[in-house]
Amino acid sequence: MADSNFIDYVKILCRSGKGGAGSRHFYRAKYIPKGGPDGGDGGRGGHIILRGDRNMWTLLPLKYRRHLFAGNGQSGSGGRSFGKDGDDIIVDVPCGTVVFDAETGEFLAEVTDDGQEVKLLKGGRGGLGNWHFKSATNRTPRYAQPGEPAIEKSIILELKLLADVGLVGFPNAGKSTLLSSLSAARPKIADYPFTTMEPQLGIVSYRGNRSFVMADIPGIIEGASEGKGLGLRFLRHIERNAVLLFMVPADADDIRKEYEVLLRELEQFNPQLMDKPRLLAISKSDMLDDELIAEIEKTLPDDLPHVFISAVTGYGLTELKDMLWAAINDDSNRIEAVPITHRPLDGHHRVREEDEFIFENVPAMEDEEDFGEDYDSEMLDEDYDWDEDVEPEDEDNGK
Repeated sequence: MADSNFIDYVKILCRSGKGGAGSRHFYRAKYIPKGGPDGGDGGRGGHIILRGDRNMWTLLPLKYRRHLFAGNGQSGSGGRSFGKDGDDIIVDVPCGTVVFDAETGEFLAEVTDDGQEVKLLKGGRGGLGNWHFKSATNRTPRYAQPGEPAIEKSIILELKLLADVGLVGFPNAGKSTLLSSLSAARPKIADYPFTTMEPQLGIVSYRGNRSFVMADIPGIIEGASEGKGLGLRFLRHIERNAVLLFMVPADADDIRKEYEVLLRELEQFNPQLMDKPRLLAISKSDMLDDELIAEIEKTLPDDLPHVFISAVTGYGLTELKDMLWAAINDDSNRIEAVPITHRPLDGHHRVREEDEFIFENVPAMEDEEDFGEDYDSEMLDEDYDWDEDVEPEDEDNGK
């Protein structure tokens, strides 16, 4: 995977901007010796924002951009001049990106639509200047608020491909051959296991100029949900598919047993996958005659729709597309791909090389804020409750 441009898992360090401090300033002018407080508010810190981009298909740009630091808000000044807001950091990500806390594995947010913006980390609010605190009994407040501190968090971005149909099967089950036969995708095809090393997407044409998207992931083996093979690395993409198409070759020793093994691996990975519509395609059926097909049908589950296909000769492909289209558009059993309960990241669902990545040469968050010359440093000792908003007093009260 080192030479691949498809990156679907990356760990980055984010930091929002800290809020600027309010100003402790008093108006001074000729013949106006007691102008009163006029310290302005500090600017807010910059946000960290994720934005969906349908033209992106990989997290590769973020693999070389490990640090996302928003700008800090500037301090206020005299004349009720507000400080400048910190610059926001807007990061474009592919649609289907899920965000997890790198420390706890907790699900934080997801981006599913083009242009959708998710405020990942909120910048600190700017402090209020001293003119907010004037009153009839306190005409010269010699204090102002500090800005809220920045928020720093290590996050994991995980890409889950959006597709209507997901192909599930063991290595060399014919998934890539089927995708190349039904769409213009040209995945690598060979006679050895794990030929497919990364997910592939293809658009399948249907009647009446209609189409649907099909996704092929690397082959799954028994124990994939525990980290064996490549299945665990890419099983996350199946969570985004509306319909699951299981593929078992006709020359398998026990077709039903192989199907049950695949189903069990998906259930162990995410039990919610059991709620998705499922179909079974017996591939490489060009080697079967009518008698063998009848015998195989007796061993298959009764409640599972199935079809015998051959991607090489085209046998059964039209029937397969009809069944897939009906399953995708059947409102009675259709499970939407987007509203999904994302399982938290645990030891089985992490990518080791990313999880162990150490951020180097990261500038530490400042212990002491730069509040400017107009700020009263004694306010640092105040235990200010930011959840309690301060209402400005009437301007005339401070004169």
